[in-house]
Amino acid sequence: MARKHDWDHALQDALQSISLHPSLTGYISKGIALCGKNRLQDAIRAFELASVFTNSDSETTLILLIKAVALFNANQHEDAMLRVQELVAVCPKADTLACRVVEVSFMCSVISAEPRFVRNTEFLNSTYQAYLCVQLGTNASDGGRHSEAADYFTAAVKANAFTSQSAVQFKYQDFTVLFGWDLKSLWEIANQRKCDALLRAGRLGEAVESYRYMMDMSDETVKASCLEWSTAFMRKCNVLYAANGVAELAASGNAALEKKDYDRAIELYSAAIELDCATDTVFANRSKARLMKMLWEDALLDAEKVIELKPSAYLGYQLKHEALHGAQCYDEAIEAFQIMLLKLDEAPDPQLQKLHQHFISPFEAESAIQGVLHVHLDNAPLRLINTSNGRLYDRAAQTHAFKTSAEYKELLAFMIKNADLQLEHIQDVVAMYFRWVMLSHRWGEKEPLLHDIQDKVVYELDSVDSIAKLQSFCEVARDAGFLWAWMDTCCIDQTNNVELQKSVNSMFVWYHNSALTIVYLSDVLPSSKSCTLARSVWNKRGWTVQEFLAPKVILFYCQDWTLYLDHHSTNHKESMAIMQELGDATGIDLQSLIAFRPGMRNPREKLQWASTRITTLQEDIAYSLFGIFGVQLPVMYGENKRNALGRLLQEIVARSGDISVLDWVGKPSEFNSCLPADITSYQAPPWLPSLSADDVQTSISSPQDAMVVEMASGLFRELGSLSAARFAHCRLHLPCIIFHVTEVREKPSQNKGANSTYHIKAKGLHDVSITTEDRLTQFWPGRPALQTFYLVRPWNRDLLELPDFEELPAHAEHPPSPDASQSMEEYWTPPGSPLHDILPVPPGEQGAVDSEAYSQALRLIVRLGQPFSAFLLAQQRGAEYKRIASDHVIVAQVKDIVSIRDIIDIRTLEIL
Repeated sequence: MARKHDWDHALQDALQSISLHPSLTGYISKGIALCGKNRLQDAIRAFELASVFTNSDSETTLILLIKAVALFNANQHEDAMLRVQELVAVCPKADTLACRVVEVSFMCSVISAEPRFVRNTEFLNSTYQAYLCVQLGTNASDGGRHSEAADYFTAAVKANAFTSQSAVQFKYQDFTVLFGWDLKSLWEIANQRKCDALLRAGRLGEAVESYRYMMDMSDETVKASCLEWSTAFMRKCNVLYAANGVAELAASGNAALEKKDYDRAIELYSAAIELDCATDTVFANRSKARLMKMLWEDALLDAEKVIELKPSAYLGYQLKHEALHGAQCYDEAIEAFQIMLLKLDEAPDPQLQKLHQHFISPFEAESAIQGVLHVHLDNAPLRLINTSNGRLYDRAAQTHAFKTSAEYKELLAFMIKNADLQLEHIQDVVAMYFRWVMLSHRWGEKEPLLHDIQDKVVYELDSVDSIAKLQSFCEVARDAGFLWAWMDTCCIDQTNNVELQKSVNSMFVWYHNSALTIVYLSDVLPSSKSCTLARSVWNKRGWTVQEFLAPKVILFYCQDWTLYLDHHSTNHKESMAIMQELGDATGIDLQSLIAFRPGMRNPREKLQWASTRITTLQEDIAYSLFGIFGVQLPVMYGENKRNALGRLLQEIVARSGDISVLDWVGKPSEFNSCLPADITSYQAPPWLPSLSADDVQTSISSPQDAMVVEMASGLFRELGSLSAARFAHCRLHLPCIIFHVTEVREKPSQNKGANSTYHIKAKGLHDVSITTEDRLTQFWPGRPALQTFYLVRPWNRDLLELPDFEELPAHAEHPPSPDASQSMEEYWTPPGSPLHDILPVPPGEQGAVDSEAYSQALRLIVRLGQPFSAFLLAQQRGAEYKRIASDHVIVAQVKDIVSIRDIIDIRTLEIL
């Protein structure tokens, strides 16, 4: 009755309800009816009685709001609205949403009845102005001010005073029942009127955008209720499109795209597309915006639409390629790219055809990648274990794995978009994919061989013996982020001589190029203290020297696969404590341990590093040094260690001309008597002259006799004309300063051992003694010599202050390493003498004496007068000689340096 303003009957119904059963609803109804009859005091008393029946704050709030509504309906507008505002301000727990609903409804009625409230709105909170904006927008629209109306409706929607959801309608249905308020329709009306106003104002893009927002926010019930309006609105939009096109929307979208406001661009292009009349250009531009937002699937849909609308153009396929590439669908992306290139070639416009020049074909990209891959794999192990699946891959399988990987497809998709091949980028991708981890370890019993893991999954093998070590190694490598791993026992086909040859000669390079080398110390217990690494059996093996020198990154692991010393760095070569311990144990300097460079520099020192090492196979003591010296030689297991070591030493002399490798004490080799039979002969430090360079310079500071200077210059020239030592057919051609032996006598000895001691006299030298296992022919001045003996000083570069071969200018290249099929004699090229251009000019010849050459000659005389390490040579049949090995260094010295030229012979001897 109250809704129909039939206050008398409404009052009668309320009184009857109270008489039957006093209740909250009865007294509220009575109060509303009394307000309608303008009996305000009686109404207030009824509402106060109603409050007696409330059970919660929400019911109390509801009574107060209904009281305000009743006063409002009784034309007590200001009093009613002030009550609502005070309720919100004074009661923090009040239902503010209900207050907003009531207040907005008040505004609607007030504006209609008394426009003065439009001007007097200072008492209104901005949050509650939405309904007012709707009414203002309606008034503006009725007056033809459509842009102004659109602004009011926009403000109303942004105020979010209404919602299309049923929550408000359901929760506050009492207001609907009592006062006839349709809250839900207010939200629809506000949005509909906003769209209509924008359309009438000629703001087509915003109108469509607002329409899309309304539809997105509406539930199915609202969409059904406004279907008629929606159809009419879209019909009007299509009419405007037919008249004006979507130029405004497209232009605004283009502007947003240019400003990199991709979200705004997508909205504007979508608004244009909503009209079902967009061109391929609009779809293409929206695809570009979506690509920039990495919305790959949406961008792909737009690209497909471009292809549908304009199938002969290349642009749709280009966008499709980029969307598929972003979605990591590389195969489909490349296919789209190939079609794009075809469309460019078929384009009627020559300028479009030229665009092909900015790209390369997949075939060209694949060829470039294949070239880089081939070079990279040439320096990689022949077989690797895939740590992801535990399977062994040979070279072909490695290549296949890469070409089917996401990395390869991404690289290929990247390459075809650039005319520049960017080989450096290809190298980076290939190197990153093929990062491998090497294992350095002490071989145990029953190590897994190639046939034990081939065509099997490493992780599925029985974890017994060394299989467990292999599995743990692969797991550690995998967990560190590496796809590939290598272990010497099972990654080399030791029954294949060609592969074995390749592997031995390449192993140093493989360790050097590895991303990580893991050293497994099987005898070092967890939580071991410092110095246990030095005592590990791993540190006594021959192969392990190159395995810790070659890598750039290395990690040491204990028996349980925890890091040594619990040192959690990424590279133990950066740990001074670990490197110092390793250096003290091996005698190798820190610089070499951390950044070793293979080559011929200081060969005697490197041989000393290996002199205490042992290997299971005797030939490996030499083979394990190939990489350290940077040589490649045939691998021939069964040749014995003397022959293997002899071939290595022969190569060192041939490549470097350095004869320090002839400085040893022990038994001679059957390969050549100037070479040792065993690597242990290098354990003793090399013999060094006692006079320093400064001492030599001091010795020549006083004026010299002209005869001495002339002799010195002559010796300098004669020695400078000699070629460096060389090998041919296992014979050493050694340039020497020769002193003739004049007496060999055996000394009496109490020991009846195998060795004999001999007293040796040589022309121009102080007497020396040697102890040897060889039986020498004795002779002296009263007893004719039956065999010729020499004490010789080998020619070396230090005598003439010449740089080592490795210090020569870049153009003085070393000879290439031999092919496995070549014999050493075919391969070897003897180093020549580089001295002819620096020989000093003796006094009196061709003008003034060169002061530096003069000093060099005099320093030579001083050095020749110092003690030196001598070889005792015994002539064999013919012109060959044999070195007599001694159990100690033979140290000899010239008696009178002034007469040295008269007592020596300078020539090259052939030594067996």
